[in-house]
Amino acid sequence: MARCSWLLLGAWVTAACQPSTTRPSFLPLPDAAGTEVRLPTREAIRHLAETLRAKSIPVKTVRLRDAYLETDWFDSRSGRPSGSRRIGPNVVRVRGWAEPARPGSSQLVVETAYRPLVDPSLPARELERQVARDHPVAVKVEEALRGLLERYGGPPAVQPMPAAQPRDTTRYR
Repeated sequence: MARCSWLLLGAWVTAACQPSTTRPSFLPLPDAAGTEVRLPTREAIRHLAETLRAKSIPVKTVRLRDAYLETDWFDSRSGRPSGSRRIGPNVVRVRGWAEPARPGSSQLVVETAYRPLVDPSLPARELERQVARDHPVAVKVEEALRGLLERYGGPPAVQPMPAAQPRDTTRYR
């Protein structure tokens, strides 16, 4: 009977895992823009994609199940896909992740990456950097996140802790 329980537990754990994800294996760049919105992850990434497209950021891939989106490399001035030369701060790629936060809320993180140089000896991801905050695409991303925050709400306000009451030490004399 104990062996049967272990087999059932193993089968359940295996069935519960979903190792097949279409998200990239890396995390967002450390300086990526982010905010918490009161939307489930799938809705958050869908609304983020719509908002970015409305701001002329050419979102190509939206994966609702994985709460992930991305663009191809594009010229930040024209919004058109980049040619073969994908280097410099004017050629960028936007990626967005939605992670569960509080119940019913998601943490949105959006990176705007560029490659300052080409080095065939390194993996491509190691060459990517976050654009400056005043970069035109980074400004659009910040505006999109701010718009979602205003429209759907953010994290609840932090409640101040009540002041500690002074201890009555007269009983212990």
